[in-house]
Amino acid sequence: MTNVPKQPHLRAIRMGLHALHQSVAVMRTDCHVCHSEGLAPRSQVLLIAGEREVPAMLYQIDGDQFEVNQVALSEAAWQALDICEGDIIQVRHAPVTESIAFVRRRVYGHRLEADAYAAIVRDVVQGRYTDVQLAAFLTATATLPLDEDETEHLTRAMVEVGQRLDWHSPLVVDKHCVGGLPGNRTTPLVVAIAAANGLVMPKTSSRAITSPAGTADTMETLAPVELDLATMRRVVQQQGGCLAWGGAMHLSPADDLFVRIERELDIDTEGQLVASVLSKKIAAGATHVVIDIPVGPTAKVRSQAEAEQLAARMTHVAKHFGLALRCLITDGSQPVGRGIGPALEARDVLAVFQGLADAPQDLRQRAALVAGAVLEIGGVAAPGHGQALALQTLDNGQAWERFQRICQAQGGLREPPRAMHVEPLVAPLSGRVNRIDNRKLSRLAKLAGAPERPAAGVELRVRLGEQVQAGQPLLLLHAQSTGELAYALDYARNVGSIISIGD
Repeated sequence: MTNVPKQPHLRAIRMGLHALHQSVAVMRTDCHVCHSEGLAPRSQVLLIAGEREVPAMLYQIDGDQFEVNQVALSEAAWQALDICEGDIIQVRHAPVTESIAFVRRRVYGHRLEADAYAAIVRDVVQGRYTDVQLAAFLTATATLPLDEDETEHLTRAMVEVGQRLDWHSPLVVDKHCVGGLPGNRTTPLVVAIAAANGLVMPKTSSRAITSPAGTADTMETLAPVELDLATMRRVVQQQGGCLAWGGAMHLSPADDLFVRIERELDIDTEGQLVASVLSKKIAAGATHVVIDIPVGPTAKVRSQAEAEQLAARMTHVAKHFGLALRCLITDGSQPVGRGIGPALEARDVLAVFQGLADAPQDLRQRAALVAGAVLEIGGVAAPGHGQALALQTLDNGQAWERFQRICQAQGGLREPPRAMHVEPLVAPLSGRVNRIDNRKLSRLAKLAGAPERPAAGVELRVRLGEQVQAGQPLLLLHAQSTGELAYALDYARNVGSIISIGD
């Protein structure tokens, strides 16, 4: 009698493993499916439940933590399959991911055409790439930077794999800052000013990539940001604007996967940056966009020439999508506002909205500059008069009123949290502040716990050009645990001058 091979069917169990976007399957080493299918640890497998299929990474265990005919699944796999405990699923070798051949070509220095980027992005979104393969692709596009054509190809591919919003309006405004400048939290102010002046501004923002806080992280300390599309539409219809986390919208799903790996590699290249920014603006339904490009010795963009090149690249790609774009090249020599970290930045924003005497004036002026450009590109202010209208909207309380209404519509305005531990870092000598290192300050805030701990971060107490006395606090470290506080203090004392003082 011929032995009939056992089918690759197993009972699913939920192991409660949170692995971000990655689907993970765990099987016993003595499982008959591992033997019959020839599955080894870290194999790419295909999980099948009815008509649903999910690629996953396989891990194996010895012992009897669960039965030999069971497979344990991570949360991402469980939710994607939409199954119940004990349901029967199939586990097979995943089909060959043919677009990996394009990644290999890029690794070896060959530029790719539109169909290659479309295939790569499609497979990435369908979960067919491991983290190693994703890292290889991102590294290949950093070592040999994307040219203008490749940037357009990647942008288009990222737009086409996600949904695109339509606000049924001929003019929808948006803004973005390329980053690298701690505390530059102008977005809540700009959205409120724009909406108060009758513009439609459905703002979707990201969480931090390599910084201590993204706009979504800061805004989340003030109001809910994980809005579904129906809620977002309601808020925009009622208030003219919103401040939502873009990841919840699935507008450019490939970007969320790229960002996760970029954060671990601590890279953010020009081509990827352009594709990331524009794909989300296009997908979000924007027609007119203002881009803030801060320039400074320790900002993300170091020189005027580099800023102009980035602006030209963005403008070139935007034209292919019919997107009206205006780039502002701004001062990035020091942080904006006092707070660096979600809650601390939120407090700065509230102070500006409320017109408090101690509100950071640099944040107020920068927000008015960006909002002014939005008002001008949106046609509600004449060229050269947008900034004055933005300041007027802040001073007469209309922006603060509109922001409160937006927050209430999103689920309620709340008070930002405060850190358990606050420790000053003092000036070692008297003199004038002649340099502030943005990158080291960001690193310090992250070591203190930001953005994972929203109350953590750095509160800057001095500005460039100010005279300070020995023993005067230069900044305050905010942390939720003594361990994180000690780790950040150790970095501050050993890394060299975060804030330089001279004659």
